[in-house]
Amino acid sequence: MLEFFGPYSINGSIEVPGDKSISHRSIILSSIAKGKVEIDNFLFSEDCLNTLKILKKIGTQCVVSGNSILIQGNGITGFNEPDDILYVGNSGTSIRLLSGLLCGCSFMSVISGDKSVNNRPMDRIINPLRAMGAKIYGRYDNKKAPLVIFGKNKLRGIKHDIDVPSAQVKSCLAIAALFAEGTTEIIQPEVSRDHTERMLEYFGADIKYDGKHTIIVPGKHLIGKDIFVPGDFSSAAFFIIAGLILKKSKILIKDVGINQTRSYLLDVLKKMNANIEIKNERIKNNEKIADIISCSSKLKSVNVKKEAIPNIIDEIPILCVAAAFADGITTIRGAKELRLKESDRIKSISNEFKKAGIIVKEYSDGLEIHGSHDAEIKHPARLKSYGDHRIAMSLAIMALKGNRKVSICNTKCVDTSFPGFEKKLLDLIKK
Repeated sequence: MLEFFGPYSINGSIEVPGDKSISHRSIILSSIAKGKVEIDNFLFSEDCLNTLKILKKIGTQCVVSGNSILIQGNGITGFNEPDDILYVGNSGTSIRLLSGLLCGCSFMSVISGDKSVNNRPMDRIINPLRAMGAKIYGRYDNKKAPLVIFGKNKLRGIKHDIDVPSAQVKSCLAIAALFAEGTTEIIQPEVSRDHTERMLEYFGADIKYDGKHTIIVPGKHLIGKDIFVPGDFSSAAFFIIAGLILKKSKILIKDVGINQTRSYLLDVLKKMNANIEIKNERIKNNEKIADIISCSSKLKSVNVKKEAIPNIIDEIPILCVAAAFADGITTIRGAKELRLKESDRIKSISNEFKKAGIIVKEYSDGLEIHGSHDAEIKHPARLKSYGDHRIAMSLAIMALKGNRKVSICNTKCVDTSFPGFEKKLLDLIKK
């Protein structure tokens, strides 16, 4: 449980943990590549550790030292049949990306997760993987996990249109394409995260991509290269918005990944009149990195449209916190995907914001938030995280504005993506 009795300001300089999406991909693709790869600033969160445990169970050799991992890649034929069920815990990224890998291996495997993961839609990967020739089966008429996979060495390349933009689905198919005969084309209606494409390109894959259209020609060996995992932008977003909504605040967040498919939140915040500065931009292992300065701002409302959603999907809960303390009515639409995350995030936000006295209207695909720069949480509140790490951290940032005690229950889930969040936050805030 986290408890706050504000209001607070936030000042100082921090580094956030390594990017969760890139950490997952770094160990998966390094395992498929040839040679040794040293991964620095890896995120040792529950989700990423579950991916690492599964890779070790299928034969990946690794050595952990501090916040680095050394992976010995053995190529796409270097995996072994596991002797147990592969458990991903609460990680949707793990189950979707690893399913693409397992479909190309020459053995049988079963992959499963916790109750939340096992009730998320898996037909999005099952159907196109089957079209590639994979033998993959799921619960609930092949729509949900656990998944049973009878791997085969040669899949076939396909052209696949993804209805709902999803970096996880796209990445699953891109990984499976490495085991295929023939070209694979993946087409999306909107741009989504491109970390997988960038890392495949960095490792020497024959790949072309422009955000909506990805083309992979198999046959080239991936050659492992060392990776520095930039700070997770989604984790940085909590501190960026704390700096914006709290009075007398200024915070510097160092070495953050600002990949354009991840950092669109910065564009949204600038439209809200946010005082944000980007410094020291550079490129490391095909990813853009920078330092971000966030200062107290008088925010105004914004309308977030459907086409922006895939690139801010993980940041929407904390964006809603910014909206609650921005003058006017903020609308977020086209975000039905939020109902299929670790919790129904539309309902979670609506329920808990109302407890804090914030006016919220819930839509099937989004939210309408009535905000004010001068708003405060003026009465005690006991808020629920729903076991959802991003909801828990968003509510913690919102609670900093309260002038009564605000509690957030069940915050252990934060370790899913941001171990050490509470200490970093408490070290920076003061009344």
